[in-house]
Amino acid sequence: MSEPRSPTPTPAGDTYKGWVFKWTNYIKGYQRRWFVLSNGLLSYYRTQAEMGHTCRGTINLATATIAVDDACNFVISNGGAQTYHLKASCEVERQRWITALELAKAKAARMQAESDDSGDDFSTNSPQGQGGGSQNSEVQSTLRILGSKVEDLSTCNDLISKHGSALQRSLSELDSLRLTGEAGDKIRQVTERATLFRITSNAMINACRDFLSLAQAHSKRWQKALQAEREQRVRLEETLEQLAKQHNNLERAFRGAAQVNAATDNKGIAGPCISGPGVAGPGKGEASDDEDDNEFFDAMEEAPEFITVPADPHFHKRSSSSISGFNSEMCSDDQSLNEEPLAINHESPSQELLPVKKRRTHIPDKPNYSLNLWSIMKNCIGKELSKIPMPVNFNEPISMLQRLSEDLEYHELLDKASKCQSTLEQLCYVAAFSVSSYSTTVHRTGKPFNPLLGETYELDRRRESSYRSLCEQVSHHPPAAAHHVISDRGWTLRQEITVASKFRGKYLSIMPLGTIHAIFEKGNNHYTWKKVTTTVHNIIVGKLWIDQSGEIDVVNHTTGDRCHLKFIPYSYFSRDVARKVSGVVTDKDGKAHYVLSGTWDEKMEFSRVMQSSRGGENGTEGKQKTVYQTLKAREIWRKNPLPEGAEAMYFFTDLALTLNEPEEGMAPTDSRRRPDQRLMEDGRWDEANAEKQRLEEKQRSVRREREREAASQRTASQSEEAIDEDSFTDSSIKSAHHDDHKALWFDHCEDPITGEPVHIYKGGYWEAKERGIWEDSPDIY
Repeated sequence: MSEPRSPTPTPAGDTYKGWVFKWTNYIKGYQRRWFVLSNGLLSYYRTQAEMGHTCRGTINLATATIAVDDACNFVISNGGAQTYHLKASCEVERQRWITALELAKAKAARMQAESDDSGDDFSTNSPQGQGGGSQNSEVQSTLRILGSKVEDLSTCNDLISKHGSALQRSLSELDSLRLTGEAGDKIRQVTERATLFRITSNAMINACRDFLSLAQAHSKRWQKALQAEREQRVRLEETLEQLAKQHNNLERAFRGAAQVNAATDNKGIAGPCISGPGVAGPGKGEASDDEDDNEFFDAMEEAPEFITVPADPHFHKRSSSSISGFNSEMCSDDQSLNEEPLAINHESPSQELLPVKKRRTHIPDKPNYSLNLWSIMKNCIGKELSKIPMPVNFNEPISMLQRLSEDLEYHELLDKASKCQSTLEQLCYVAAFSVSSYSTTVHRTGKPFNPLLGETYELDRRRESSYRSLCEQVSHHPPAAAHHVISDRGWTLRQEITVASKFRGKYLSIMPLGTIHAIFEKGNNHYTWKKVTTTVHNIIVGKLWIDQSGEIDVVNHTTGDRCHLKFIPYSYFSRDVARKVSGVVTDKDGKAHYVLSGTWDEKMEFSRVMQSSRGGENGTEGKQKTVYQTLKAREIWRKNPLPEGAEAMYFFTDLALTLNEPEEGMAPTDSRRRPDQRLMEDGRWDEANAEKQRLEEKQRSVRREREREAASQRTASQSEEAIDEDSFTDSSIKSAHHDDHKALWFDHCEDPITGEPVHIYKGGYWEAKERGIWEDSPDIY
């Protein structure tokens, strides 16, 4: 819809309003904006309706310059970041605006000059009116009182001097009598004290005179500062009033949207595009206000895939015919109809209680090192994160293998899952475990150390938590780590993760590739899932923050049960809580049994599904939504609080603080033996950077030597077999890249479940540790 034809500026007292074309950028060109000139300030808005809540920019004309380009164009600039290139619809309209702007500028400059030169007498025509005059009178009254008090002190000084002199004369006469003994000593003491008293009183009077002179000399400066504070207070009050109006309008808009959603079976409705003082957005000059259309509308809230409504706890006792409007899909198994907690077998494995090792609870505080981020990152746009030479200033003092081991922060969820009688209940715990691994990332903006090829990391928590974990860096290009965990409580976890990452200037995307497997001895249930995308925002400018987005399918390959989890990306317009995760647990026939909801940084809850139905075509793009009637939600997982002082220790959790703690019997390739990582943890970052470069160069040299040996072996083999020249057309022989590295503790094979090429633990590590023999371990440090 086009707006009405631009009217001429409308005078209203000292206020001028009207439509003017403003230059935005080379794509959009000139755009029509509503300008308001009032009290020496030129402000503009997208529409007249925005005047109540969102100002797009303001220039103070007192310090601005006004220049005319041609018949219709003119420019207003404050000499800083604000420059408005404007165009009127005709020359007459442009002249009206120029006249109004020049008059407003002259008046604003005159008021500012009066404020600066007023000295002790403030003008009552200041923007604050009588308020400024009354406060000025108060200052003058205070100065007059001070003056009168100093005059009183002066009079007292004269009297003290007069009577002091008389006293000293009397004392001198007494002293001339040449009294001896005790009386003479007393008279001399009194004379000395009288002299000291007169000197002190004179000093006090002089100090008071100096104070009054100083107060009168600085009164002008004080009054200017007072005036500036008053003006700042008025501006803040106006801003707060504007924010209050904007907040009120947003509340009304969202309430209206919610009512429409309820009336249309929760059809997704996008909110208005808002950018105001309280809204985070671009902050550079005039481009910030006219380029936020695309930015905000690209981040519209996604419509939910399903809807949950509370069900009667005794719903299963009723007849399904008593519920109207639902195509009943009643849950058939009695176990899922009760409201009891998840069925857990609380039998604990019989084992001797072993003494638990006391772990450390603190590491050295992070030093405050400054670094020019842009000088390093400007040449890295579009590259793989693993190929960017990063100083340790961007790291945290643990390796990617240790970060991978942090997935076990909430291993108790797998312990509980191993005791579940129902596979659907077990799936709820496995799904919660897949979400819990992201809770440690919410504040962790540091980059882990890239592991060296052949580097390992063991996490032996058999005494405390009944599990043992082993990671090994099995590939360098692409970087891949294999992970294997075995628990005495009946479950095994294994995964091979390859991290693909791209730096895009404003943000960094980290895409973990690979499948995670959880296998339970009871029932031989085998679950798999993949990780979602992690995005680090504000890489160059602003405060770093992390978001998770994507979908996870946790699949039980034994029974066919499935849990579909969705990580909702951050959206300015979302009415939901930030970092939200939602999902549904279904059996092999697609019937829903549980609904999961929560956030990946705080907690997850589950609800039993009593009944489900299909709604009308009210979803996104006409898709039907499913409505689930559920029992009361129960908490299944909650994040552990961070240790005291975590902000100074890289926001490490209690588990993360212990990951790099030295232990006896570690393999020579263990991450805890890395010298650069250890130096960084100790706060010696310059030495850590030098050591990091040495290790990386050593790794490159070993790689080149390995490739030369592989190439010579292939050449010798081809010569012995007398390969025909035509056979070199085979792509396998002409492969440009060969990496013949073989993992020490993992075998490369095809996964029997997913069919992917993976590394699976072949055994032998813990036996080698018990013997203390590491003869096959490479020298990587």
